[in-house]
Amino acid sequence: MREVLSYPASDPIVRDASIQRFEFSFEAVWKAARLVLASVEGLEYASPKGVIRGCRSVGILSDAETKAALAMVDDRNLTSHTYDEELAQRLYQRLPDHLRLMQAWLERLEERTRE
Repeated sequence: MREVLSYPASDPIVRDASIQRFEFSFEAVWKAARLVLASVEGLEYASPKGVIRGCRSVGILSDAETKAALAMVDDRNLTSHTYDEELAQRLYQRLPDHLRLMQAWLERLEERTRE
């Protein structure tokens, strides 16, 4: 996702590709978190929001990160509406923050598997 965000946002193809990369990146991150919660913590969750709350309960995410991650789920759910130019642009503008959060989340998941 980082690579595509380095291209000019003025190109709608770049914007749309960035949003799509966000979609599959988010799917990979929350599913990795679900796996860590199940295998390391013994906690089972079926949905992204449940996994995020579970990560908060075991200290992987802070309160602020949990709130941001829950908003990220809402953005992920909006990605099917990128035909709406205004919405797509707003979503694109939030992608750098989403990327930073997903990177931090993954680092902590990796740390948790080493403990």
